[in-house]
Amino acid sequence: MKTVAVVLAAGSGSRMNSDVKKQYMEIGGKPLIYYSIKAFEESVIDDIVLVVSRGDIDYVRKEIVEKYGFDKVTAIVEGGLARYHSVRLGLMAAAPDCDYAFIHDGARPFVNRDIILRALHAVKTHGACVVGMPVKDTIKIADDNGFAVNTPDRAHTWLIQTPQVFSYKMILELYQRLDREEGELMAKGVNITDDAMVVEYFTDKKVKLVEGDYTNIKITTPEDIPTAEAILASAQNK
Repeated sequence: MKTVAVVLAAGSGSRMNSDVKKQYMEIGGKPLIYYSIKAFEESVIDDIVLVVSRGDIDYVRKEIVEKYGFDKVTAIVEGGLARYHSVRLGLMAAAPDCDYAFIHDGARPFVNRDIILRALHAVKTHGACVVGMPVKDTIKIADDNGFAVNTPDRAHTWLIQTPQVFSYKMILELYQRLDREEGELMAKGVNITDDAMVVEYFTDKKVKLVEGDYTNIKITTPEDIPTAEAILASAQNK
């Protein structure tokens, strides 16, 4: 069995209001992207593929991969216009003999060994799984005018995280199909926001939900930085 982690770090981080790209902003004295790479480096994952912004390959290789001695990084590639373009390019850069692919947002620095192991166990059983947590708050579905139209049962509502993990051959083929049919999907108004949606849209395969962690947050806006610092400090003090 061979596993690859495709770590996505090609976003612009426009909502951070910073001249420094989000993935390179420091928490705890290290770049944000360092923490997710480190988690996979120290796990059962065999290979790591990094997907970075255009022009950043040399910087990431020197200032992150080589500086911190990440030996499992087998490829660094440039991403595309949208997240799903970057995922496809990352999958294509993985070794063709991979069995399972972990697709992870590099802006989630607190993925950990337990999450990775739970996801690996689930994907070996089900072939497709995503990490998440049951929501704590009531969710409302709104119409185009901002009025509540539906209230899903909270007992069946999850907040989805990453990694999202799949049979490598299956997810690569589906992303290649997505690339071929992108224009048709856009015309239909289909908006692919995570990897599970690709499986759900093109197949009838069910995607297993796997418990992640409430600390496995995504750093998106400046308000997230103090939260991340607090989570990191708490983890280091354990």
